[in-house]
Amino acid sequence: MKIYLDKLGSFLIILLFASCSNQSENFVEISDDRLLNANDTPSEWLSYGMNYQENRHSPLHQINKSTIDRLGLAWHIDLGTKRGIEATPIVANGIMYFTSTWSKVHAVDVRKGEEIWTYDPEVPREWGEKVCCDVVNRGVAIYQNKIFVGSLDGRLIALNAETGQKEWEVVTVDQNKPYSITGAPRVVKGKVIICNGGADLGVRGYLTAYDAETGKQDWRFYCVPGNPDEPFESEAMAIAAKTWTGEWWKYGGGGTPWDAMAFDPELNLLYVGTGNGAPWNRDVRSPEGGDNLYLSSIVALNPDSGALVWHYQTTPGDSWDYTATQHIILADMEIEGVERKVLMQAPKNGFFYVLDRTDGNFISAEPYVYTNWAREIDKETGRPVETEFARYPDMNAQIAPAAGGGHNWQPMAFNSKTGLVYIPAREEGMFYGQPKNFEYLNDSRTWNTASGFNPDNKTHEDSLAGRNFGKLIAWNPKTQEEVWSVWQKSSWNAGVLTTDDLVFQGNAEGEFSAYDALSGEKVWSFPLETGIIASPITYEVDEVQYISILVGWGGVMGIWSKFTEQINPGTLYTFALGGKEDLPTYPKARTKSLVNLDFQAREEEIQNGEQIFGKYCSKCHGGGIIPDLTFSRPEIFESFHQIVGEGSLLGLGMPNYGDKLNENDIDDVKNYILSQAKLKREQLN
Repeated sequence: MKIYLDKLGSFLIILLFASCSNQSENFVEISDDRLLNANDTPSEWLSYGMNYQENRHSPLHQINKSTIDRLGLAWHIDLGTKRGIEATPIVANGIMYFTSTWSKVHAVDVRKGEEIWTYDPEVPREWGEKVCCDVVNRGVAIYQNKIFVGSLDGRLIALNAETGQKEWEVVTVDQNKPYSITGAPRVVKGKVIICNGGADLGVRGYLTAYDAETGKQDWRFYCVPGNPDEPFESEAMAIAAKTWTGEWWKYGGGGTPWDAMAFDPELNLLYVGTGNGAPWNRDVRSPEGGDNLYLSSIVALNPDSGALVWHYQTTPGDSWDYTATQHIILADMEIEGVERKVLMQAPKNGFFYVLDRTDGNFISAEPYVYTNWAREIDKETGRPVETEFARYPDMNAQIAPAAGGGHNWQPMAFNSKTGLVYIPAREEGMFYGQPKNFEYLNDSRTWNTASGFNPDNKTHEDSLAGRNFGKLIAWNPKTQEEVWSVWQKSSWNAGVLTTDDLVFQGNAEGEFSAYDALSGEKVWSFPLETGIIASPITYEVDEVQYISILVGWGGVMGIWSKFTEQINPGTLYTFALGGKEDLPTYPKARTKSLVNLDFQAREEEIQNGEQIFGKYCSKCHGGGIIPDLTFSRPEIFESFHQIVGEGSLLGLGMPNYGDKLNENDIDDVKNYILSQAKLKREQLN
């Protein structure tokens, strides 16, 4: 028996080494040339936007309008999470790499539909309170033999692409401040470029380039100036400081570049979209006005040094959370008889921009959704012509788009065959108002927007700004006109992929669909049962074209709402022609009822609980992926002090507020929730 076991052990070791050897033989390092010429290998998806142009247009054509009716599910993988999944996978050497919640990285053999390895950066769960919009991550980058990921708590991590073992790690932010990383890194000329978020909570934004081999910092570009009493980091910051007033640096300033990047190797320019101000309201952060560079801007940087080459500000002096961090696409096209190198963006502010990417000169901009904060973009200056109520200094104004934007982070796509850009857009507005008294709270758990409805002021209403729905738009960037659109029940839907004749997108109702790229006619759909926000990709392995999409409801809107009966675990779905696999069967969620417990509290205690709930709890507990607490089981309230004040559920991402709230405060929050449950029961009866 011992001899048999020894031989069996030796045999297994041989098999293991043979397997590793075969995997190593099949692995081809991702060189600069492969990234530069990604369009020549459409069978792979080598970077977040497929290529440096970020156009998300694949010429693969096995799956087309003539064959789409044979598209079926080939395989799926349960990822074991019920938080938001926003990642775009990348595919190289027949292996798919992607992230799920809490910045976890997965490697999957696409031939078998099986995981090869996973890496968990073990983000401290309390970090969830330092992010505005769920514990999400939008993806990884690949270069040479490494996978790069930014973790939610601000680290940049390099992993061995074959084994998932960590090779190096660097902390990119001050972890004592509410910085976070949710965006995918990019690799340009041997440098890993990583950005950060957190402007809503009060930080100063920047992006950093690190050596891909060693992790050593190469350069850093700040998006807004710091304290002018200290030396400026660059000439760009000295220039920017002239456009700010007051003591903005005490609020952080904002400008976090948390998503969009693109690269033109011919011009040697890296394009980055920057974020909103901290606070949102310019009247507070910069009380004497000013454009507040480089908020809500597209900045073109030299990737060798990080030096600013040019900038274009989409929303000067932003007061509405109108970030310009939305997807940037590069293309060459003829405009009015002249061949132009253009940059295209549909930022939050509702206007679709076409710029000359060589110098940042304005070409055109028109509204792609209903927009009332500005009448137009002046064709001579490229600046918005604001409406009289846009700044809301002494009124409450119903403004469109809302802070979520006419287009959020969900990527759009450009099809060079149809000449159209496909935008996952949103029609939505909200009220902005000047608060009675704004007191900045230096607290990483508190939003400091300096904007809110003031009942003492007059109100400007706009019925068109009161709408709330989504739409997939086919947009002609040359004529700046909508060609077709598809109405969607929710304003929170998925990013898009286009092939020569199709457009693919998932929606909040769990439907994954394909549309005719020219007409918008729906030609195929597949019910995935849970809301979809991530973007699909397509690739080819062993002469088989696949389409994969990650499904996991969440993100900022997913925290507060849901559009399917239940939220299933995050799942990777992969489709191919002739696929016949059945959908996975997940257990049905239990039926919930409003909690019904007796409580005793004075009105002022309920009001205190309401204020605390609004300050610390409401940004998560809205009834989407994170529970509406009025439907909690009675035992939750029996353990309420341990959960809120001692962190007994910290491992699930529930923060510990023991350092912020005393016993009476926690009681008041509990009684406020119970009072709301009672009110809902009375309304139902």
